[in-house]
Amino acid sequence: MLDLSLVWAGIIAFGVLMYVVMDGFDLGIGILFPFFPQQPERDVMMNTVAPVWDGNETWMVLGGAGLFAAFPLVYSAVLSALYLPIILMVVALIFRGVAFEIRFKANRTKHLWDMAFIGGSIATAMLQGIILGAYIQGITIVDQRFAGGAFDWLSPFSVFTGIGVLVAYAALGCGWLILKTSHDLQQEMYRLMPKLGLALLVIFGIVSLWTPLNNPTIAERWFSMPQFFYFLPVPILVLWCTYAIWRACQKQQQARPFIYALLMFFIAFSGFIISLWPMIIPPHITIWDAAAPRSSQAFTLVGAAILIPIILAYTALSYWVFRGKIHVGSEGYH
Repeated sequence: MLDLSLVWAGIIAFGVLMYVVMDGFDLGIGILFPFFPQQPERDVMMNTVAPVWDGNETWMVLGGAGLFAAFPLVYSAVLSALYLPIILMVVALIFRGVAFEIRFKANRTKHLWDMAFIGGSIATAMLQGIILGAYIQGITIVDQRFAGGAFDWLSPFSVFTGIGVLVAYAALGCGWLILKTSHDLQQEMYRLMPKLGLALLVIFGIVSLWTPLNNPTIAERWFSMPQFFYFLPVPILVLWCTYAIWRACQKQQQARPFIYALLMFFIAFSGFIISLWPMIIPPHITIWDAAAPRSSQAFTLVGAAILIPIILAYTALSYWVFRGKIHVGSEGYH
């Protein structure tokens, strides 16, 4: 019999990965804004994602709806544990979304909307990293309810993972802008990208050391056999990606810096899944412990089977239609 809990875990993991990657690079553009104070450059940076940015967040909605339908315990307990950072993240997303739409029409107040866009992007990325760190640390569940404190999510480890996600999104955004821009702006991104890749390597190294020290369950999993051999390629691949990013920027290759940054995300995400599997609420609740009744999972799976291909199709179409480069002085895609 098909294990629907396993299927739903795969769907939610896929939705989260798609959101992190696709919304990551447009958040990264906002994070990079302070380094490029000239309005023409900022206009180009925003125009590269203007047609697609709001569709990228569809994957966040899919992940949240999937949790509610397939793993209600996760939806109730984890959201209770992370209520404050999630609410703050939503507020930051609102500021960022409003700024995205209004700054194109503003004249005298454009600099204020730039600040809102920068602040919303940085806060969203930072809070997503804090949520990730708090989740890795573990959540206290007693009788299928959150039994911790209101600020359990705030710790040195979660703040550091917040900084890590901030840098990672900036690297994705920089790679995207190398792909989508040209001339002086692209050259500036070529110079910035290797520095972000190196910073990301350092952050990955620190997180890799800190995580097993912070979570004994993960430490046991990492250093026991045969899991140790599953993890062994991860640091090697991260080192290779860092070198490949530097090399691609030296050779002025346009697509490869973004591709290698994406690969680093895939490697980190796979390491995250292997570290926690099959726990869906670390350190003790598995996907089967948290699962909804099979009938509920089967019913909602029908909707997911219809919606996910549609989302993939219109996402692919939008990126295909708005392919190509944006140049300083242009008004965007035509």
